Amino acid sequence: MKVYGVIGYPLTHSFSKKYFTEKFQREGIKDCIYETYPIQSIYELEDLIKQNPDLHGLNITIPYKQLVFRHLHTTKNIPEGLSACNCIKIKDGKTTGYNTDIIAFEQSIRPLLKNYHTHALILGNGGAAEAVKFVLKKLNIYYKIVSRKIHDGSDMAYDEVDETILKENLLIINTTPLGTFPDINECPGIPYRFLTPQHFLFDLVYNPEKTLFLQKGAEQGAVIKNGYEMLVLQAEESWKIWNED
Repeated sequence: MKVYGVIGYPLTHSFSKKYFTEKFQREGIKDCIYETYPIQSIYELEDLIKQNPDLHGLNITIPYKQLVFRHLHTTKNIPEGLSACNCIKIKDGKTTGYNTDIIAFEQSIRPLLKNYHTHALILGNGGAAEAVKFVLKKLNIYYKIVSRKIHDGSDMAYDEVDETILKENLLIINTTPLGTFPDINECPGIPYRFLTPQHFLFDLVYNPEKTLFLQKGAEQGAVIKNGYEMLVLQAEESWKIWNED
C-alpha cells in the first residue's frame, strides 16, 4: 500500500485528505491511502519518514512551508528565489522538494486578470505568500506586502492602507488564514469601503466558500475568487509529481 499525506499543525480541517480519499474512490485507486500528520515540530519529519516506510509523498501546509527547506535532501526542483515547499516526493528514504502552489496559483488567477491589474497588495508574508510573490513577479505585477506590523520583508502595516493605496493597487490577495472556519467573522484590516468594481480580491482560504474578506469585496462590486480551485490544481500537480519515475 502506497501512503501519502500532509504535515502541518494543527490539521483540524484537511482539504488534502478529503480530496485524495475521494479521488482514490472515484478513480478506483485501491493501492493508495492518504493520511494527516499533525506534527508539532518540523524536526519530527525525519522520524515520521523512518517510521512509515510506505510513505511516498507529502503535502506541506501551515506552518512548515518555509521551515521544511533545511530538512530536505534536495530542493533542485524548486525555482531559484522561491523559499517555500508544499510538496515532497519520497524515494528510497530521500526527500525531494517541490512547489506546486506556483502552478496552481497562476492557473487560478490568470483568467480573471485585466490589463489594469498591474499593482497588487499581498496580505500576509508567511509561507503561503511565497508562491504568490513568485507568480506576480513572473507576470510583471508590482506588489507590496502588508502585515500587522512592519518587519523584515513587509512594506506596510494594515493601518497604513488608505484610499490612495487601494486606488493604486487593484489586485488584493489574502495569504493569511484570517476568516478560515470556524473563525469566519475575521478578516484582514483594510478599508473595504474604498474598493471598486475594478478591484480583484483573491483569497487563498477556501473554507468558508466566501470569507468575510470576499464578502466585503463583493459588497463593493469587486471581482472575488477563493482558493478552492488553487487547492485542487496543486493537489493534482502533487499527484503527478509523486507518480513520475
